[in-house]
Amino acid sequence: AGLLPAELGAARRGLALMLLSGDRTLGEWARDALPEGGVGLVERRQAELKRALGIGAATAIARARHRAVAELLRQVFHVQKARGGTLRDRLGELSMHPIWGVPVLAAVLFLAYEFVGVFGAGTLVRLVEDGLFGKVINPAATALANKLVPWAWLRDLFVGPYGVVTMALTYAIAIVLPVVGTFFILFGVLEDSGYLPRLAVMVNRIFRGMGLNGKAVLPMILGLGCDTMATLTTRILPTRKERVLVTLLLALGVPCSAQLGVVLAMLGSMAPAGTLIWGGVVAGTLFGVGWAAARLMPGKGSDFLLEVPPVRVPSLSNILVKTVARTEWYLREALPLFVLGTLLLFVLDVSGMLPRLEALAAPLVVGLLGLPARAPDAFLVGFLRRDYGAAGFFVLRRGGQLDGVQSVVALSVITLFVPCIANLFVMIKERGFKTAMAMVAFIVPFAFAVGALLNWVLRALRVHL
Repeated sequence: AGLLPAELGAARRGLALMLLSGDRTLGEWARDALPEGGVGLVERRQAELKRALGIGAATAIARARHRAVAELLRQVFHVQKARGGTLRDRLGELSMHPIWGVPVLAAVLFLAYEFVGVFGAGTLVRLVEDGLFGKVINPAATALANKLVPWAWLRDLFVGPYGVVTMALTYAIAIVLPVVGTFFILFGVLEDSGYLPRLAVMVNRIFRGMGLNGKAVLPMILGLGCDTMATLTTRILPTRKERVLVTLLLALGVPCSAQLGVVLAMLGSMAPAGTLIWGGVVAGTLFGVGWAAARLMPGKGSDFLLEVPPVRVPSLSNILVKTVARTEWYLREALPLFVLGTLLLFVLDVSGMLPRLEALAAPLVVGLLGLPARAPDAFLVGFLRRDYGAAGFFVLRRGGQLDGVQSVVALSVITLFVPCIANLFVMIKERGFKTAMAMVAFIVPFAFAVGALLNWVLRALRVHL
């Protein structure tokens, strides 16, 4: 405070704290108001405080203020908690605890697995795919095409191996939609209950190792709904470094709801070790890449301030409205891309290019990853939508063409694979063409390298899944 002009009076202390906190709004004013060398002295004091306290001056000041406010509140304000709210309050506190919050998170993940992976991807998919499409829609469409369409190539366009009805609509509606619908319901419950902000608080310290804070969890959690939408919400992060880091991690390893649902469906048919390996690979990649990128990228992070709402019983009407709106979005945005991906495969197959692409990719996909020859199809259309690529592996798995190890390798690579084309366009819009292309240039070879290493390790250890 002694560096500041005396005429500022009582405001000197507050301005001094703001300067130590690194308040960017004072940058130009500080250069004019402080004596020569004053800005450098403030920066040295900030560095000294960080070394002495182990945390930034801004964080230390914010914590001291919170403690002072809490002490004042304890002296002058008391709330008699109602009996009915005690359990919710306790659960809310546990879900934010750095240790006890882990069992709460594990319980949430278990319920998600049972509801989305077992009920949605198992029971509902069987009912729609085997019942409605397998016994009614596809046979009727095939019979109608054989009766009305005289050209074989046109019949194949609708009901062939890469037909709009037998592949695109079957994948999008019979396989993916039941899984996406159950995930949307689950996500709505988590949103409405107030759990997501508490998850952000719980993982704040972990995210600090990646140059981020708990607030970055919110875009990444939204990425479990849609990576494209989540990339737009990175605008809530205050620094460019944080926005670029979260955009990279979203594109690299956060599966969208449709893809996650299909992944859970495949994992549900395997031993629990398969889920642990896939989860470990994805989580390890996110934190490893985040840790390295945080140290290579210039800039610094921000402080963590987040409003935590009370724990609430989810409203059924809210969940229904959100689920219907998100399902409508899925059908409007995703279904045309499923059709486009199927048409692409059809054209490549008719033109003879598909076998050539499979032959070119064989050394990588079959040799290094140990996947069947049809696997390149899934990676090709996975660029249009990653869930479509995952659905391709799901079909191979159900047809007995993928064993447990191949399934884990395929799921790991497709999860870490290049984001869908819609997300790529948003990345270019938000981060710029050069930055987005640099991310893609890193993600694609990195995903295949991780898959090749995983395949080699699992085969060397003779793991059976």
